[in-house]
Amino acid sequence: MDLSGASSWIGVATAGLAALAGAAGLVVWKKGRRFAPGDVFRASRLGSGNRIFPTQVRITPTSVVQYTAQWVGHVEETIHMAHIASVRIDTGLILSDVLIETSGGTVPIRCHGHHKRDAVGMKNLIERYQTEYYRGSPSPVGTPPIGR
Repeated sequence: MDLSGASSWIGVATAGLAALAGAAGLVVWKKGRRFAPGDVFRASRLGSGNRIFPTQVRITPTSVVQYTAQWVGHVEETIHMAHIASVRIDTGLILSDVLIETSGGTVPIRCHGHHKRDAVGMKNLIERYQTEYYRGSPSPVGTPPIGR
């Protein structure tokens, strides 16, 4: 019985699967990087719904952006700083969930699986930017990131 044909087929199949796994790993790595410069908080892969593409939250002086990558494209939701009504942190044993509610009654931004320090940093940064926004003072340039 000649097994050389079967072994070459197995080798080709193994090489193809390895290439496919490598390509998928490259996509996951590339989409898991920070989506924008500035204060970006990435959820832990241990958090609920963050196994492959962890949710990221970018906080700017004017808005909060929740960004979740997908295999094809991404989902992005933005709330202007003036429309944020409250920020709630639900702290677990290791990770925390952050709920950012709007004053317009729309669906709040839910961020699962952030480290406690990042969750507190997100809340503090939002409160600071809201205070600056309502006072009418410009945001200082080069402000160091909070919570990392």
